[in-house]
Amino acid sequence: MAAAEPGAAPGGGGCAPAGGGSVPVLFCFSVFARPSTVPHGAGYELLIQKFLSLYGDQIDMHRKFVVQLFAEEWSQYVDLPKGFVVNERCKVRLVPLQIQITTLGNLTPSSTVFFCCDMQERFRPAIKYFGDIISVGQRLLQGARLLGIPVIVTEQYPKGLGSTVQEIDLTGAKLVLPKTKFSMVLPEVEAALAEIPGVRSIVLFGVETHVCIQQTALELIGRGLEVHIVADATSSRSMMDRMFALERLARTGIIVTTSEAILLQLVADKEHPKFKEIQNLIKASAPESGLLSKV
Repeated sequence: MAAAEPGAAPGGGGCAPAGGGSVPVLFCFSVFARPSTVPHGAGYELLIQKFLSLYGDQIDMHRKFVVQLFAEEWSQYVDLPKGFVVNERCKVRLVPLQIQITTLGNLTPSSTVFFCCDMQERFRPAIKYFGDIISVGQRLLQGARLLGIPVIVTEQYPKGLGSTVQEIDLTGAKLVLPKTKFSMVLPEVEAALAEIPGVRSIVLFGVETHVCIQQTALELIGRGLEVHIVADATSSRSMMDRMFALERLARTGIIVTTSEAILLQLVADKEHPKFKEIQNLIKASAPESGLLSKV
């Protein structure tokens, strides 16, 4: 969610310090008001997470929001003061601003992480154009290594479905995790993202488009991250499933793009020190397989 940073506001300070433990807070959004608790000393980020857990299915992620605190001295809500922490019972609300956010899709290596989803051996005979998306995925991972971009890899039930295919070089990957959940957003993945300062964008590719890719993308935008799905590096067993998944995701504000566009956007300038190496990666165009007409 693209929530606004809290700014200083008169009359909106915290409350008198209390002991540790949990503090009751009334979370208000639209016509709803739900009591809950947060840890003593919780700040802006924890309040945002709590709003998402309570109202995530009702919040339009493409709006900007401001968090406000009910100030007794004014008998009304004021913008959450800078540095506010919860010290005692209070009431907060999430207010949508009257502007829509346009997703620009700018990428920089320092704020980007690559997600490689379930590119496993047992999928080889079932996934349409699997050989093509393997070659494009490998090109993306080579680019990530050149540009110092962290890579997170998952494998769906590898005991039964095998490991990542040998053609995909996972050298230097930050995480390679087994999973049974369809989404890649595992607790270990969330912890890894929290350790990387300034992450804003996720470049996502792999299989299957309408299952693991789709569920991962929706969870990531629900956490306020910008998601780029690489169309020439993702596929499904059914081209109809793939097509409708990409159409649905694009309507939610997720960016559907290509591997070459991603790599050139990340270097941005022919004077970039890694431009020549990236250029060598894309000299041979990505395969123009049957994926082309089904995006």
